[in-house]
Amino acid sequence: MYLPIKNMTTAALALLISYSAHPAVALPQNNSHHFTVTQSQRLTDTLIVPGERVGPITPKTTKKDLVKLFGASRLVDKTISGAEGIGSFAATQLNLGRERSLLVVWSDHTRTKPLDVRNLGTAWKTREGIGVGTPWRELRQKLGNFKLYGLAWDYGGTILLDSSKLSSYQGKLILQVDAAPNADQKYPHHYRAVLGDSTFSSSNPHWKPLGMRVSQMMVLLNPEQ
Repeated sequence: MYLPIKNMTTAALALLISYSAHPAVALPQNNSHHFTVTQSQRLTDTLIVPGERVGPITPKTTKKDLVKLFGASRLVDKTISGAEGIGSFAATQLNLGRERSLLVVWSDHTRTKPLDVRNLGTAWKTREGIGVGTPWRELRQKLGNFKLYGLAWDYGGTILLDSSKLSSYQGKLILQVDAAPNADQKYPHHYRAVLGDSTFSSSNPHWKPLGMRVSQMMVLLNPEQ
């Protein structure tokens, strides 16, 4: 199978969309499960700046920094595999509540250089207000007309940002959209019309009844060259 997304790294593509998580290894627990005032204040920063930061997490953030920022009791180490089992990557889950939780994927097993941040809760948004759950209509207002891959395959619903108003985010942010639950059953004709590894315009009328919205985001911090 070919790797279709331009200007993306092999590692990022291997990690994109689907992965299987091996049993997590929890970090040592603190005696208290409550944040300090400073940690709570840090949690109010849920801004995504593609390529630069996800809240306080930057390209230079290490695992030790995450402990200082959020507290060890909120972190769980994992090893994940990329799409189709390509590659094995160290990752750290941040359990910050449903809306603020996220997963940091590291460039190697020393956990000193973040490759990307993903599995973002709905609180995390770009300056444009784009986040997980952003509906199709709003997304089109912010991105203009754009192209995306068809549904129901490994890279299904992935937006080609270089075809949008936010082309500067290409290679820094991956956005994936999906249809509403049971859309394939409610609107089979429209659903089948936008399936597969072809590109479609966001102006294609078959998208409209499917209840499309942002389903996943990946913020690349240190893409491998």
